[in-house]
Amino acid sequence: MEDFRKSVVYQIYPKSFYDTNGDGLGDLNGVTEKLDYIRELGADYIWLTPFFVSPQKDNGYDVEDYYNIDPRYGTMEDFDRLSAEAQKRGIKLMLDMVFNHTSSRNEWFQKALAGDERYKNYYIFRKGKENGDPPTNWESKFGGSAWEYVPQFDEYYLHLFDVSQPDLNWDNPEVREQVEAVVRFWMKKGVKGFRFDVVNLISKGSFEDDYEGDGRRFYTDGPNIHKYLQELNEKTFGADKGIVTVGEMSSTSMENCFRYASEDGKELSMVFSFHHLKVDFAGNEKWVLVPYDFQKLKKILFDWQFGMAEHHAWNAVFWCNHDQPRVVSRFGDEGKYWKQSAKMLGTVIHCLRGTPYVYQGEEIGMTNTDFTDISRYRDVESINYYRILQEKGLRPDDAFRIIQIHSRDNGRTPMQWTDGQNAGFTTAEPWIGVNANHTDVNAEAELADEDSIFRHYQKLIRLRKELDVIAYGDFAPLDQKNAQILAYRRSYEGHTLLVVNNFYGRPVTWTCPEELEGYSCILSNYPDSEVKKEMELRPFESVVLYR
Repeated sequence: MEDFRKSVVYQIYPKSFYDTNGDGLGDLNGVTEKLDYIRELGADYIWLTPFFVSPQKDNGYDVEDYYNIDPRYGTMEDFDRLSAEAQKRGIKLMLDMVFNHTSSRNEWFQKALAGDERYKNYYIFRKGKENGDPPTNWESKFGGSAWEYVPQFDEYYLHLFDVSQPDLNWDNPEVREQVEAVVRFWMKKGVKGFRFDVVNLISKGSFEDDYEGDGRRFYTDGPNIHKYLQELNEKTFGADKGIVTVGEMSSTSMENCFRYASEDGKELSMVFSFHHLKVDFAGNEKWVLVPYDFQKLKKILFDWQFGMAEHHAWNAVFWCNHDQPRVVSRFGDEGKYWKQSAKMLGTVIHCLRGTPYVYQGEEIGMTNTDFTDISRYRDVESINYYRILQEKGLRPDDAFRIIQIHSRDNGRTPMQWTDGQNAGFTTAEPWIGVNANHTDVNAEAELADEDSIFRHYQKLIRLRKELDVIAYGDFAPLDQKNAQILAYRRSYEGHTLLVVNNFYGRPVTWTCPEELEGYSCILSNYPDSEVKKEMELRPFESVVLYR
């Protein structure tokens, strides 16, 4: 059995990965065709974002049918071939399960709208207030009210996301049985991993107005969440110790995550938390322009490293996914120090305690979009907020600048395979624009360069497999207050790793608080890094010392 602590997961957003049938959309056969590339990188699991039948209002996170593949991605035969070919290469598949909500086109919701009480109880319908207002003042994550009025019932249904994504009622045991049946179906197909989308929102608390926020405190980490996850575990994936699970935890607390990802294995293998990716927000507000807070970034990363270890719980560690801007644009440098900063950021994550996730294109240093016009964006959240920000009084170009920095489409532009037309992603018009920098930033160029970002990620993945200290070691921060350096120590059974990173494009002198006798430099993003008590670190320099 693969130890998930030594594993690395490669996330694929199929729609933007590789198109084999010339319709401008990536497909499952495109993933199969690129399996050797993923094997060369060294990843153990491929997490595929949803490819189930969907109207694609939220890029497949609005599922119409959990048992069938959306024709735009291929067929069940294509999935079975992908599964078999991945297995031949020692790669396992992790599927993305969206169980907080369905699409409004899902058969269950259609039956609910037709007045079938059994199916109405699959969702959360409520009477409005006496004055006709929605049941509560909660806000949807995508803007506007979280409630939608249904005239034929004179009731509202809850949708924490898009209006086309009604929330499921997990308090109904029949809903939980349906969900379990879906998981078992894909287990029978040989799937060895599951990622559960916003899973900590499935247990709603009390339905009351929130006068302090947007409502999230009433539905996040709710009263029955641990009970429901333990039940799901017990009745499905818990029966197969070879299955790895990860929960996406929205606005969660570390205390809950100790239980979600405890090594007793009663709930999930690990959790995604996002607090470290809110350091360029103002409070909880994403749609603003503020520089990121480096000290806060360190504090959050270090607190989670400590807290989870102390409570024998496991983290997923990552910078990027399909909902996040590109990390090299966010915390690194797209220009002069593009290569050095991308390698440094990779080093920070891969040497931490936790299972690293690499998002397609991260390993070749892909950057944010170069879009200069709102018409090029496809993300429902970005388009909504471009309008909302102007309604709040921002000038169009100021609103647009915020979208450019924070839009989820930054992570969704097509994978850059070559310097050719459409970056080698498709022969057709791509569903979303290709970044013009693909002429320089592409997989073909990275594979040809022994000093590339790709080769650096390859080394990081190999080190995790070779050195137990990375997979199992203790964590301790070094020089935590330093305004420019992120450094930490990992130790395990007499082996020690020191990881030192200059987060800025200017040099810095750093004195190591440890004695460095017996240490050697096993990885760096400069060819001639030295092991010295007083280190002269160049822009974005990153060194890994081992004893």
